[in-house]
Amino acid sequence: MVRVVAISGMPGAGKGVFGQVAIEMGFIVRSMGDMIRAEVEARDLDENPHVFGRIAQELRDKYGYGVLATRLVGAINKDLETTEIVVIEGMRGDAERNIFAEAWGDDFGVLAIDSSIDARFQRILARGRAEDGDRATFEERDERECGWGLGLILKQANWRLSNEGEIKEFKDASKAWLFSHCE
Repeated sequence: MVRVVAISGMPGAGKGVFGQVAIEMGFIVRSMGDMIRAEVEARDLDENPHVFGRIAQELRDKYGYGVLATRLVGAINKDLETTEIVVIEGMRGDAERNIFAEAWGDDFGVLAIDSSIDARFQRILARGRAEDGDRATFEERDERECGWGLGLILKQANWRLSNEGEIKEFKDASKAWLFSHCE
């Protein structure tokens, strides 16, 4: 059994929904996307799709592609003092994966959430987050995140979970996955 599970997927695949299910089940969830949202807020920047992407890329350019993972390792180690499992929601790059694998070795694994581009775009339209935008922005974001190594992570994940149906179906599948891999 792993102690740290990183959830990866393209934008709109269902990482946040999976994370919410994990929280409801009592797991500690650390969101990498929340780290970017907090950075945008701390800088008092206008919340629009281009700002979130720019800040995410700026942090990686300035501090390295593993910056968010490096910042998160200490907090997760502290979490592991009081809990058996921690879920990382939104790992997007191979540099991040490498940092996590170095920190926890065999106690670390990656779950890829698979979803079609059309299903993902419809979810993004429905959720209405500030970092989401139109179809062109969505496709730019896909390209940017693949440039961070997300495609490689998805190919090399330890486990896969499909999210093509209704949200209740995916929540049930997420809960079943957590029960079978983390309980």
